[in-house]
Amino acid sequence: MPSMSKESRRTQRVVLAAGASAAVAAVGSTANGFVTGPALRTLPTQTTTQQSGYVASAGEAAPQSNSALLSGGCFALAASAVAVRSGARKARRSAVATRATAVSTETATDCINAIRFLAVDAINKSNSGHPGAPMGQAPIGFCLFAETMDFNPANPDWINRDRFVLSSGHGCMFQYSVLHLTGYKSVSMDDIKQFRQWGSKTPGHPENFETAGIEVTTGPLGMGVSNAVGLAAAEAHNAAVYNKPGMPLIDHYTYCIMGDGCCQEGISHESCAYAGHLGLGKLIVFYDDNGITIDGHTELSFTEDVGKRYEAYGWQVLTVTDGNTDVDAIRQAITDAKACTDKPTLIKVKTVIGYGSPNKADSHDAHGAPLGKDEGQATRDQLGWKYGEFEVPDHVYETYRAHGARGAKKEEEWNKMWGEYKKAHPELAEQFQRIVVDKKLPANWSDCLPKATPETAGKATRLHSQDCLNAIANTLPELIGGSADLAPSNMTLMKCTGDFLKGTYDGRNMRFGIREFGMGAVANAISLDRTGLVPYCATFTIFSDYMRNAIRVAALAKAGTIFVTTHDSIAVGEDGPTHQPIETIPSLRMIPDLLVMRPADCNESSGAYKVAVELSKNESRPTFMAFTRQALPNLPNSSIENTEKGAYAVLDPADPDIVLIGTGSEVSVCWEAAKEMKDKKVKVVSMPCWELFRAQPQSYKDQILPKGVPTMSVEAAVTMGWGEWSDAHVGINCFGASAPGNTCMDKFGFNVPNVVSCANRLLKGEKGVLSDGSQGKH
Repeated sequence: MPSMSKESRRTQRVVLAAGASAAVAAVGSTANGFVTGPALRTLPTQTTTQQSGYVASAGEAAPQSNSALLSGGCFALAASAVAVRSGARKARRSAVATRATAVSTETATDCINAIRFLAVDAINKSNSGHPGAPMGQAPIGFCLFAETMDFNPANPDWINRDRFVLSSGHGCMFQYSVLHLTGYKSVSMDDIKQFRQWGSKTPGHPENFETAGIEVTTGPLGMGVSNAVGLAAAEAHNAAVYNKPGMPLIDHYTYCIMGDGCCQEGISHESCAYAGHLGLGKLIVFYDDNGITIDGHTELSFTEDVGKRYEAYGWQVLTVTDGNTDVDAIRQAITDAKACTDKPTLIKVKTVIGYGSPNKADSHDAHGAPLGKDEGQATRDQLGWKYGEFEVPDHVYETYRAHGARGAKKEEEWNKMWGEYKKAHPELAEQFQRIVVDKKLPANWSDCLPKATPETAGKATRLHSQDCLNAIANTLPELIGGSADLAPSNMTLMKCTGDFLKGTYDGRNMRFGIREFGMGAVANAISLDRTGLVPYCATFTIFSDYMRNAIRVAALAKAGTIFVTTHDSIAVGEDGPTHQPIETIPSLRMIPDLLVMRPADCNESSGAYKVAVELSKNESRPTFMAFTRQALPNLPNSSIENTEKGAYAVLDPADPDIVLIGTGSEVSVCWEAAKEMKDKKVKVVSMPCWELFRAQPQSYKDQILPKGVPTMSVEAAVTMGWGEWSDAHVGINCFGASAPGNTCMDKFGFNVPNVVSCANRLLKGEKGVLSDGSQGKH
């Protein structure tokens, strides 16, 4: 839908300026104690029908009070209908319709304004933040957190709670406000007063590890809505695996609010297209269409029809034309969204950024700066908010917390059903208990991992990765994931299970398509769903750059995502420098709390997976793994246990003259070079993971890398960072070339003669970068 005209926007500003009472009067009459909607404008690109401020998308009939909505295979049932997914799920709720709390119009208005003014006051006090979005989104927050969502503030981790994601994370005072109002202990009034301050539980963007009630860490625009897709995918999979007739253990919704910026970011295109392809009917996304970004009005850069784009993705698209005051229209849209069981829903809500501010509403001035004391007071006068700073009237608390109490009752009912389920389905219940409730791995699970000796024929480590994944898949039904359209190259297909697709959500092979960034965010959310699933996602090592921010946020948010990559160096060969990762692995090592593993053989590959799965299950850290395309020999002394230490000696003479450190494919080069240096005692160390080695006791580190012994690293990547471990370095500080892989390795210096030559130079006192690949340029 195109942006509002300047004249229309000016008219809306006039309504605001007329004062709170006039604004309410402009909304229309009341029905059943609720405000009803205004007359609608006719929108040029959309068929519109008046229904309490509700606009059906082109090609849809507007919903009537007791009628069904039919839109291209998405059946929006009557408000009393029971939602059923693929014929196998019985709805936990007795009705699709949104549960509307019987409160007066005045109370509803106060509940909405409480969100607005907690945001205004906190941001003014901190002199930092984004007040405009919370002020515009507040009616959505009221409908969700006081009427619709199932959650228990006393137990934020209740398994079957509805999930909420604020994708426009800069507006996080919205989320802190509703968490506080509904009774989450994680956000007290003192916490709100400490917004954006050192050590507070209310940081400048939502952080799931900091504040209970926050599901995922959002901030980079588009990341949150992509996380919401992952949460909805986790719900769909668990529901398909565990739900039985009359016993829907997993039956919750995922709600998300995103803004214009999220819609513009490429990651949202990737993940939302994927969600539409999957038909995730329990995903409901509110598009806060306020038409403002930091630069100004969206007409400057963003004029596409978002609704039509999402319809093309396969979403149901609904529109609320006045999201500022028309609560009934929002309620109706939620009702129809929940009635649509075979596709996700986008609810396009037209709002005014900074709603109620006489001088800053509907402008970028309301986006990223405090309103200020004077404008804050003017806004109070405008909206008729008669309460002081950080003051919330009792009837507002009572309304929100009554809904939270209903959520606690829902959890009690769920616990009763869980008890009955354990008796009726003991085998599935045992699996559910271990995976979802206890989040534990079975005893001795890692016995399934492949092992090899030096006599075992070598092969590419991507093939070892394939063996590991399939062994784990047969042992751990919680393993789920896939590749960005590279499964035959990444070797990541699980042979024991089918595809996770619309209608077959019990499958575990996820077909992400060529969507690396979206894939990473979806996988992160599957981990952060906290239902014990172990997600992995795969691509070529070089294309991990496309999802780098998802990898970074995984480390920040403590998501247990396993990033599997292959084709890890210039040995990729003929595809040339566009496909040859040079700086990728070293740069990833800079990300705090990310484990980067580059295995050298079968046992190291198994060790890498053991570490990754256990970290994922413990919900503490993501792991990035890089595997080779070319075959490598199996090394002496390699083992799963040694790999877990991050580094170990492959060849360990007493009192060595020199130490050669290799990673991945270069360990065998170091091994061969050591055999050539017959007149020297050469220690060869494999270092598959810097981060694990860094965490070892100093005594072990000194044992592996003895002090005073010249040490040289050999890695087919840029030499950045190796100064922590070695005195001299063999690497490639330039781009590669198109040629057979073994030719590239040889020409750029990763061969025995060059490594021996550089080692001898180190023994003569030369240090630093002794080989940088420049000899291979042509």
